[in-house]
Amino acid sequence: MSGTLSKLGPGFILSAAIVGSGELIATTTLGARAGFVTFWVIILSCLVKVTLQLEFGKHAIYSGETVMAAFNRLPGPRLQGTNWTLWTWLFIQIFKLLQVGGIVGGVALTLNIAFPAVNTTIWAFVSAILASLLIFQGYYRFIEKFAIVMIGLFTLLTFASLFFLQYTPYALSWENVLTGLQFQLPANTIVIALGAFGITGVGGDEIMYYNYWCIEKGYARFTGPRLGGSHLGDPRPGDPLPNESHSVDEAGWLRRAKGWIRVMYWDALLSMVVYTIVTAVFYLLGAAILHESGDIPEGYQMVEALSRIYTETLGPNAKSVFLLGALVVLFSTLFAALASWTRIFSDCFGQIGWINFYDPQVRSRSIAILAWIFPLVWTLLFLFIQLPVLMILIGGFVTSILLLIIVFAAYRFRYYRLPKVLSPSLGYDIAFWISSVTILLIGLYSIVNFF
Repeated sequence: MSGTLSKLGPGFILSAAIVGSGELIATTTLGARAGFVTFWVIILSCLVKVTLQLEFGKHAIYSGETVMAAFNRLPGPRLQGTNWTLWTWLFIQIFKLLQVGGIVGGVALTLNIAFPAVNTTIWAFVSAILASLLIFQGYYRFIEKFAIVMIGLFTLLTFASLFFLQYTPYALSWENVLTGLQFQLPANTIVIALGAFGITGVGGDEIMYYNYWCIEKGYARFTGPRLGGSHLGDPRPGDPLPNESHSVDEAGWLRRAKGWIRVMYWDALLSMVVYTIVTAVFYLLGAAILHESGDIPEGYQMVEALSRIYTETLGPNAKSVFLLGALVVLFSTLFAALASWTRIFSDCFGQIGWINFYDPQVRSRSIAILAWIFPLVWTLLFLFIQLPVLMILIGGFVTSILLLIIVFAAYRFRYYRLPKVLSPSLGYDIAFWISSVTILLIGLYSIVNFF
């Protein structure tokens, strides 16, 4: 077991990407607006997506394919030789730019409160530049360790806040919690609930990112191809996968594949436990304190409003601790998001034919360039719109739509690409279908409400 634990990591990078926008802002804001009644939305969001994440992780291990290469092999129409899913994903990313722009705004606003002598605009650019400096080298080991440390620090602070909540006028009762588990959805909370569903737990983006972190962690490399060749290798649309045929060492490959898939399961499930608990805590704090006081996080007052979930429980002096914690968790999200964006966009550009993604030097150069471009775009969007909560919720809303493509891809991976020797149990398939149908219904509901 200790050997397995030492190999965990990809899921916790996703947790770092989730905590800032999903937990600290979207979850707490939903709790502030709706009270306890939509607690079930948050729990469902965290639990229902993990089987899709597992399918993407398994696909990375047994095929070695990056996610955009896998998408480019899906059935359906093609535009200029590129699968429709890639073009749809690129269109959705226009709105996702707003989401991460809101995170840049959250970091800048937090720094401005802590150091008011420097205005928010300057702090926004400082945050962007610092993220670029940390990411453009692209080292996986540093990204993993930095993400885990940042999650751990803020999680401890948040649990302390929930504990001391019981010694305040806002103390929780079991009746409060049970109220939130009755599957009610008031009309005035639908849009924000859909936005929160999209980005709490592992969102569509994080499920896709998981592929890259499993590859960079080495799960696919340690498994090895069933025929030979590189795992970042050479498959193009229409070509056979390296692992679609049998090799002489079939038994050895199968043993390694099952072993690393088991490690990946532990990674995904343990990280799910972490972010589900943390998400629940954020929601309960928002519902107990901010909903009761009518203090809704929005605009430039977002950070001030959020700080109340700590100052009301840990005392006025906790504000400085909260600012440090908020800075840690928001920057961890910015950091993890940038690391993921640079990889997935480089992969997408390679599939379209704009770069040779399979050339290590070209790939590294693309990641380094995008590590400077994206933070600049995010910062300019925040400074132009100046509504970080709304920007994040818009990103969450379109993520609910992106999940429809994720379900389609996961279905193809499970039933058309997965080697039969790796077929999962009946219980797993039941969980997979429950997750898929739930997400499909919510995604369609999002589209109907949007139009």
